[in-house]
Amino acid sequence: MVILKSKLEIEAIHKACQVVVECHRTIAPLIQPGITTNEIERIFEEIILKNGAKPYTKGYKGYPYATCASVNDVIAHGFPKDTPLKAGDIVTIDTVAELDGWLGDSAWSYAVGQISPTAEKLMRVTKECLDLGIAQAQPGNRLGDVTSAIQRHAESNGFGVVRDLLAHGIGRDLHEEPNYMHVGKPGKGLRIKEGMVFTIEPMLTEGSYYMTIDPDGWTARTIDGKLAAQYEHTIAILAGGPQILTAQ
Repeated sequence: MVILKSKLEIEAIHKACQVVVECHRTIAPLIQPGITTNEIERIFEEIILKNGAKPYTKGYKGYPYATCASVNDVIAHGFPKDTPLKAGDIVTIDTVAELDGWLGDSAWSYAVGQISPTAEKLMRVTKECLDLGIAQAQPGNRLGDVTSAIQRHAESNGFGVVRDLLAHGIGRDLHEEPNYMHVGKPGKGLRIKEGMVFTIEPMLTEGSYYMTIDPDGWTARTIDGKLAAQYEHTIAILAGGPQILTAQ
């Protein structure tokens, strides 16, 4: 069941989202060759706690960290490590903050130093897919309008769209309804209504959209070892259209 949110509840979610925004704004200029994802983890956790919030993913279903740090062929749910990032890497940092019982969620891909033209295009098209999806998240539209816009743009640029990891509703719980893939047909799927709050978080791959899971039970990788990128916003559906609650 989709839980529609009141204006006051959306404001509360927005406050949690602003903690996540501060994390991403802080880390963006620091991502350079030599930094480790464990250092990024510590910075994010410090910011979350400083704001009186909690790092929601730490302990969530046994996940041990405040961030997911996914490098190169890792699509999502990578563990922070002490390995220094090197020039040419791309890294996606995902975090969820809980403030006063409400959640904010955003992932962002970052270039480490100079990256290849392929990596640059992958990141650009993934961000464009996010923006195109948000533009379709209008009251009265259907989720298929959102997902088909993402799929069409990704595939027309030669990239795959991951099917096995889903976007989701969010509020007091991390994975509320709707849970959905970023592929679909226009005019199909759940009707978008005012008061809905959910993520749009396309994960694009350089090659195959199929994935594998590492022995740690979390780390999701491209099956062919090629690059992946992801951008994610939490949005609220208002009468006049979508509000990006994690806008940077």
